[in-house]
Amino acid sequence: MNKKSNHDDAAHVAPHIGKKEYKETLHALQIELVKLQRHFIKCNDRILVILEGRDGAGKDGTIKRIIQHLSPRETRVVALGRPSDRDRGTWYFQRYVPHLPACQEFVLFNRSWYNRAGVERVMGFCSEADYDEFMETVPDFEHMLVRSGIKLFKYYLDISQAEQKKRLQDRRKDPLKQWKMSPIDAEALKHWAGYSQARNEMFARTHTLSAPWTVVRADNKEVARINLIKDLLMRLHYDGKDRDLVLPNPEVVFAYDEAHLTSGMLAK
Repeated sequence: MNKKSNHDDAAHVAPHIGKKEYKETLHALQIELVKLQRHFIKCNDRILVILEGRDGAGKDGTIKRIIQHLSPRETRVVALGRPSDRDRGTWYFQRYVPHLPACQEFVLFNRSWYNRAGVERVMGFCSEADYDEFMETVPDFEHMLVRSGIKLFKYYLDISQAEQKKRLQDRRKDPLKQWKMSPIDAEALKHWAGYSQARNEMFARTHTLSAPWTVVRADNKEVARINLIKDLLMRLHYDGKDRDLVLPNPEVVFAYDEAHLTSGMLAK
């Protein structure tokens, strides 16, 4: 059993990038992001990026680098807390709708409505009926968003069990990261297999033509950040794009495919 787990973790290792190359590449990509923002403001575009992944997958750090040099007036990060009693008595998507992007806005969801497919499912925070209704209706909801003109991108940051354990331990030791700690963190490793199954079901039922999932292998934070930004820039049109710069590594960022469940491209 341990031998299989070690093999899976080894298959999940991402390429390395040196500090100097990382800083230089990130700076160049942030210039491209500013070009992109200038373009979508001019064209009245609406961009929505969803970042999902296990606790410790690197969502916060990735978002921080994306928005670092963007105009705060047209850039928003949405990270909703637990639903209120009123939220629980409304249509599930209702609390998310007010945060969708208007014209000229770039919105990033640090976790999203997919909480229902992940933590709520695994931790028993929703009923089976609520879960089934969500899984059946979310493709239609996202299709409506895309048909309305929103450019929707769904990224899942995937890390190995060993890397998650290391990052959660580091959080507990770092006084500057105490705000990231939550009771759910303590349960994350205990429920590793449950989260894997929930992830696989989420991919299988919500990976659609209009709103596909893109997987980012995130054991190396710097490599993951660089390649996610490259992928986003590559898929959006804007003037003055440096096409050679924005080509992502297909071993790090790739469209979800059922074959990845057994190929070692996803953490077991």
